[in-house]
Amino acid sequence: MDGVIDKSPGSRRYRGRLAPSPTGFLHLGHARTFWTAQQRAEAAGGVLVLRNEDLDRQRARAEFVAAMTEDLGWFGLQWQEGPDCGGPFGPYAQSQRFDLYRAALEKLRLAGCVYPCHCSRQEVLRMSQAPHPGEEEPIYPGACRPGVGAGLPPKSWSVNWRFRVPGGETIHFTDGNFGSQQFEAGKDFGDFLVWRHDDTPSYQLAVVVDDAAMNITEVVRGADLLLSTARQILLYRALNLEGPAFFHCPLLTDESGARLAKRHDALSLRSLRAKGMTPQEVRESWRTAENAPT
Repeated sequence: MDGVIDKSPGSRRYRGRLAPSPTGFLHLGHARTFWTAQQRAEAAGGVLVLRNEDLDRQRARAEFVAAMTEDLGWFGLQWQEGPDCGGPFGPYAQSQRFDLYRAALEKLRLAGCVYPCHCSRQEVLRMSQAPHPGEEEPIYPGACRPGVGAGLPPKSWSVNWRFRVPGGETIHFTDGNFGSQQFEAGKDFGDFLVWRHDDTPSYQLAVVVDDAAMNITEVVRGADLLLSTARQILLYRALNLEGPAFFHCPLLTDESGARLAKRHDALSLRSLRAKGMTPQEVRESWRTAENAPT
């Protein structure tokens, strides 16, 4: 799966997306990644889709949805499908698309690609020999993984479901920015969650289903999701869906070297705007940073 945009005759028209989560105010890192997405869509003569990834029931708030569209517009980002744009598929909100996610999970269940898991995150952390640092999902040690020939588990939305990765298989893809990438299933990542016991799809499943349904041809996002790409490629394959190309952007960091997060309120777009900065000044500020696009 190549990260380079295909402009050859007969190739699909470029469709990118802006996919923020309304769990806080957008910060400088979001702005740079989204600006890169817009530049790539414009260069390819394509369109951008706006998607509200509001699956986090505890942290997603209506005020952040309103701020999201306001801040994106102030910064100069333009989308051709999504909230306030009409179109045949809009507006897009993941909280309104559960039928698609449930259908995908059922397809995976019937194909024997997933299994129910009753382990809590803390139990997985205790059992895992090599947990990933930070927010990355730890490698699941397989406590609930059924043996071959165990039969299909019963259908249920109220349990965790994990995707059974092909242990030892190396997942290759070419990123449009970072070049050739490879991750080994079972070593770099384990059986991962696709559904949570509170009847919510995981990020991995939801974005695959949505990007395929919206005919996204290239996903532009932060470099912290490179490993997630390997997981998602396996989901595209299991669901028999055509996947997009990928372009991952370097992460912006604060003065201590920590990557920007929504807790960095001083670097949120609305805080910068309140200080009197213009969108052009914001864009100029990151061009001086190391590894920033010119």
